[in-house]
Amino acid sequence: MQSMTGFGKANGVFSNKKVSVEIRTLNSKGLDLTVKAPSVYRDLENEIRKSVTENLDRGKIDVGIYLESQSDSKQLKINRELADSYYNELKSLNTSWGEKEIDYLAIVMRMPEVVSQSNEEISEKETDFILNLVSEAITQVVNFRLKEGAALRQEFIHRLTEIKLGLTAIEPFESTRIQTLKERIFKSLEELKISEIDHNRFEQELIFYIEKLDISEEKMRLNHHLDYFTETMQTAKSGKKLGFITQEMGREINTLGSKSNHPEMQKIVVDMKDNLEKIKEQVLNTL
Repeated sequence: MQSMTGFGKANGVFSNKKVSVEIRTLNSKGLDLTVKAPSVYRDLENEIRKSVTENLDRGKIDVGIYLESQSDSKQLKINRELADSYYNELKSLNTSWGEKEIDYLAIVMRMPEVVSQSNEEISEKETDFILNLVSEAITQVVNFRLKEGAALRQEFIHRLTEIKLGLTAIEPFESTRIQTLKERIFKSLEELKISEIDHNRFEQELIFYIEKLDISEEKMRLNHHLDYFTETMQTAKSGKKLGFITQEMGREINTLGSKSNHPEMQKIVVDMKDNLEKIKEQVLNTL
């Protein structure tokens, strides 16, 4: 089991460049991947995305590549042929006008396309260097996620156990509530001063009413969902499936609450709902 929360960082030096790669992940229903890299590494973005997608699956993932030193990453280029042309034209024009000699160099260097900068093309070795850093950062993220996933698993086990204990705690009240219900109905009939009661009909109606309050099927299904949740936790990348199971668990617990008809049972059901909500919150962060 893995959490979708993770962090990984890898640093390295290539030639005179200090490079760091940072990957941060948060929970998300799908894959939301952002890559921020210097322009010199833009051509590597597709390979970086592929590597991240294959290994981190889903989540809100931010990948940042940072250059701490980049003194030679750009090369200054001067178009000498164009500069000479500008110089000769300017000098000729200046002579024809009879003006004093001026600083032609300063003017020429400001003319369009005389000076240009081009990004240094990265070598195959540097490409491998950057992709290895990305891979190292991904490994750290996975390890972080596994560690967080182990904590999630313990939290799930605790909450599932609490819900199962709730199911056990309900049992003593199941029989007593029927007797209480029967006595309350009799008391109501006495208050209405109904002297003649068809006891057979009364028993039939009572049985029909009790059947509506029977929770044996809900308990059985909820137990099944709890076991299925525990079983599914052993499967990698099962977060979405766990979310579906919690929805089914919620339906059964809600039905238990509506059928409880007993204050102590309802208190237990409220605690079960609270534990389920804690599970739902954590499932959202489970890969």
